[in-house]
Amino acid sequence: DVERSRGLGDVYKRQVMSKTMAAELGPDNIRVNCVNPVVGATALLSEFMGVPDTPENRQKFMATIPLGRFSTPQDVANACLYLASDEAAFITGTCLEVDGGRCV
Repeated sequence: DVERSRGLGDVYKRQVMSKTMAAELGPDNIRVNCVNPVVGATALLSEFMGVPDTPENRQKFMATIPLGRFSTPQDVANACLYLASDEAAFITGTCLEVDGGRCV
């Protein structure tokens, strides 16, 4: 659908930006990555879904997420902590999808 493809276009833009900046800043040992979360249950939910925030609309949107739930702040924070950690020292130019499999 149009809304989903528009969202995927935004993901593509972030991927290109992350890779471009990683190539440019890598020689200075600066890593660049981004985190792409799926929508979370916040006050902005209706804006992100593009429809009013009703139980029915939440259920429809959640049905597009294979893991069956919205992201939480903890999900996004854990992804960021990983990318900032020593364990990710050789990871740059990537976008980590924190989306419960929605972009699969």
